[in-house]
Amino acid sequence: MSQEQTAPTQAEVSSAVERRLADLGLSLPEVAAPVAAYVPAVVSGSTVYTSGQLPFISGKLPATGKVGAEVSPEDAKAYAEVCIINALAAVKAQIGDLDRVTRIVKVVGFVASDPQFTGQPGVVNGASELLGKIFGEAGTHARSAVGVAVLPLDAPVEVELIADFA
Repeated sequence: MSQEQTAPTQAEVSSAVERRLADLGLSLPEVAAPVAAYVPAVVSGSTVYTSGQLPFISGKLPATGKVGAEVSPEDAKAYAEVCIINALAAVKAQIGDLDRVTRIVKVVGFVASDPQFTGQPGVVNGASELLGKIFGEAGTHARSAVGVAVLPLDAPVEVELIADFA
């Protein structure tokens, strides 16, 4: 996975979570503009819910098509990581600081799948494993990994999350 922007240095980041992202060579992008009639995330009480996030990098999808056909499972797993970074950008836009996240509650991953492809959990592991690296124990979550016929803009993967914050 490669974000086309340079990860900030430790001195440029005040948030512990964003420092962990920088240590991984990652940074949060601008929140992706919605492609339909919805908002990227909403807060209810002390929980933030993101809309499904596509693997946009610099405003573009790095690949389109079905996993197991046009897109390899390995590439799709990397795109799930991009989706979760985009979801975290939406969370930060709502709560101001990712250090406020106390728990990733649930992740839902949708994988546009060739009819013969059954490795959806492995693809969505890209999102889950990255959350573990970023948040440690607080990143452990409930999850669904769902194979679908097609996703918006013919994206290979889409991920949403629910997080609690203080």
